[in-house]
Amino acid sequence: MTLRPSRFPGSGTLIEETRIKGRTEGRAEDILRILDLRAIDIPEAARERITGCTDLKLLGTWFDRALTATTAEELFAAEA
Repeated sequence: MTLRPSRFPGSGTLIEETRIKGRTEGRAEDILRILDLRAIDIPEAARERITGCTDLKLLGTWFDRALTATTAEELFAAEA
């Protein structure tokens, strides 16, 4: 008898891709909102970089940095 690994319904499909895209777009919007509420100027290049990112982990890092950054460019600083 061959056992198949269970798969989450929609795994690897358009449904999953749409879900991930929605999460990344939502996280990008959250980052921009935090910066805006903190009255931090968001240059167009930074806005495009944030909204164009599809890496949830990186967006999470930028989200955390948005809470304390004094400029939008600080989001993109190399990890120490």
